[in-house]
Amino acid sequence: MEIIIRGDKIEVTNAMKDYINEKLKKLEKYLEKSEDVRANVVVKVKGHFQTVEITIPLHNFIIRSEETQDDFYAAVDKAIDVMERQIRKNKTKIKAKESKTRLDFSIIDIEEEEYEENNAIKRKKIEVKPMDEEEAILQLELLGHEFYLFKNIDTNKEAVVYKRKNGGYGIIETE
Repeated sequence: MEIIIRGDKIEVTNAMKDYINEKLKKLEKYLEKSEDVRANVVVKVKGHFQTVEITIPLHNFIIRSEETQDDFYAAVDKAIDVMERQIRKNKTKIKAKESKTRLDFSIIDIEEEEYEENNAIKRKKIEVKPMDEEEAILQLELLGHEFYLFKNIDTNKEAVVYKRKNGGYGIIETE
């Protein structure tokens, strides 16, 4: 696994890099062709809190975790635990989706633009990928978001899948 580590308002030391590398190796057992996988790790500092954000784009899915703790090592441990739980929980769904042979759903390209003036606006530009509702729900769960934008392969329209308060899912589709 190729691991790219960068610091945001912090210099990542060799000890920190070694710790992240050691912990991420734990996830390789779940990944086929782990030598082709790239993990992106961003370490951030805000006040006395340390945030570790780990993103692993796979062929059809993105696995992501972000954890904030007082201690850097605790944040890394928690982020890795969350990712491992996501992978184990969705392993059968992921395997079933990867085995289907249809359109190639590549990784979503995300371009971030953040305004530092008042930190109120965060913009993201994404490429909406075609997928069915089940795949969109899986992406929503893997990313840990409250909603997920996708292009419904059945209707060829943009749609949003979201988590409902009752624990279910809802879909909003454009006309």
